[in-house]
Amino acid sequence: MQRGFWIIWRVSQLATTVLAAVALIVFIAGYKPSSGLFWLYMLLPIAVSIIAEQLRIASADAVLSSRDLDDAQAVGELPADEQQLIVSTIANRELAVAAIACVVIAFLALRVLATA
Repeated sequence: MQRGFWIIWRVSQLATTVLAAVALIVFIAGYKPSSGLFWLYMLLPIAVSIIAEQLRIASADAVLSSRDLDDAQAVGELPADEQQLIVSTIANRELAVAAIACVVIAFLALRVLATA
C-alpha cells in the first residue's frame, strides 16, 4: 500500500511541474482567463509540493529528536525492534504529510479547471 502511494506522490509532483510548464506556455501565448485566480491555482501546487517535501524532512527530524537521536546512524545502534518502531513512525508521518499535500494539490487542480 505505501509503495503504491509513494509512486502516486511522485507522479503528482511530476504533474505539478507539468502544470507549471503549461501555465508558462499559456501565459506566453497570451491566454486571458476569466478569473485572476487562475494563475494562483496554476502555480500554487508547486509551492505545496515543495513545502510538503520540507515538512517530510522536518517530521523525520522531529521523530529522531523526540528520542534524543542525532541522525539515522544513531538509530542503527538501537535494538532491532526499536529501530523498526522509529522507521515505522517516520514513514507514517511522511505518508500523512504527503497524503494531505496530495489532497490540497488535487483541490487546486480542480480549481484551475473551474477558473479557466
